[in-house]
Amino acid sequence: MAAVVDEEGVAINVLPLWVLVLTAVLVAVVVLCVTWVLSTASRLDRLHIRYDKAWHALDAALARRAVVARSVADLMLRSIAQDDAGSSRMRSEAEQLASLAGRAERADRDHREDAENRLSAALSRIRLADVSPQLVSELADAEARVLIARRFHNDAVGDTLALRRRRPVRLLKLAGTAPAPHHFEIVERHYDPPVELLRETVARSSGDLGASGGELRRSARIVVLDDSGKVLLMRGTDPQEPGSAFWFTPGGGVEGDESLLDAAVREMREETGVEVTAKELRGPVWKRREDFRFNGAEMRSEEFFYVYKTREFEPVTDQFTELEVSMVSEYRWCDSVDIQQLCADGEQVYPRELPSLLSEAARIANGAQVPTSPRVIT
Repeated sequence: MAAVVDEEGVAINVLPLWVLVLTAVLVAVVVLCVTWVLSTASRLDRLHIRYDKAWHALDAALARRAVVARSVADLMLRSIAQDDAGSSRMRSEAEQLASLAGRAERADRDHREDAENRLSAALSRIRLADVSPQLVSELADAEARVLIARRFHNDAVGDTLALRRRRPVRLLKLAGTAPAPHHFEIVERHYDPPVELLRETVARSSGDLGASGGELRRSARIVVLDDSGKVLLMRGTDPQEPGSAFWFTPGGGVEGDESLLDAAVREMREETGVEVTAKELRGPVWKRREDFRFNGAEMRSEEFFYVYKTREFEPVTDQFTELEVSMVSEYRWCDSVDIQQLCADGEQVYPRELPSLLSEAARIANGAQVPTSPRVIT
């Protein structure tokens, strides 16, 4: 320590410059370390919350599949009871399916994966011709939800484990007492996409679907993303069935001699109040076909999806038609976890694959190459 004499002759002790510099560096290092620890612990906490939400969504999707499986088994048993000839094969399959569905519903977390795999194997052995078209459609939807929920669950597990396994996180025990998450692996059907075979069976078996639905309606839809990657969804209900809600992206049918791109620009203006130019829309990137009943009529729709990136905004609905006013009740910006939760709550989101497609949409919105032809989705 050096001594300095002031004007009055008093000696003042002054720390050397290197000590001051070293102290400042040490303080900065401590601050940075504390900041890193706090931010990492916070991120780890968010990842565990995301994992918990993903598990609850997967649990709900699996529970719904088990309910549909028991309904399939009940229908098979009733059809046997009404048939004097009977069928030992069908009875055995139905009884086994009902038993496995019950076990899957009652299984605890440690044994759930094995129970669900056994149920998947039993479902794969069911002849769809033995099942009503309505139940086939419900099974298709239930399996699609399980597929999407499982993928997001395993993504959440992977991200959480990647952070937990870092050496500083383990040494400082930043995960606390929270148990390590585990991947959930169950057998998936081997056709691709997984819902299409079931949907084709419905179309062949039901007289009120498919070609009987009238002329094919071409539509343009817009996947509107904000800066954080959330997508704008509209909540709708069938005016003739107000109890069933569903979510979808802005867009609608092509009018007159419009091109798909012109229709997308018009629909964006009419359904959100936002004026866009054709150059701002990227695509079409995907397309899908859907046969459905809406407002008392059979619909056959072919939809083409464009991507548009903007800042989050509040949609304006002053250009809604009377039908849109009666059916659209809400707008919401959603990420993949939000969409998964909507599905777990029993409200279907279209397209069904949207949660797993958001990352691709974000890449295209940020300048990635648009595919030369739109990819088929469900």
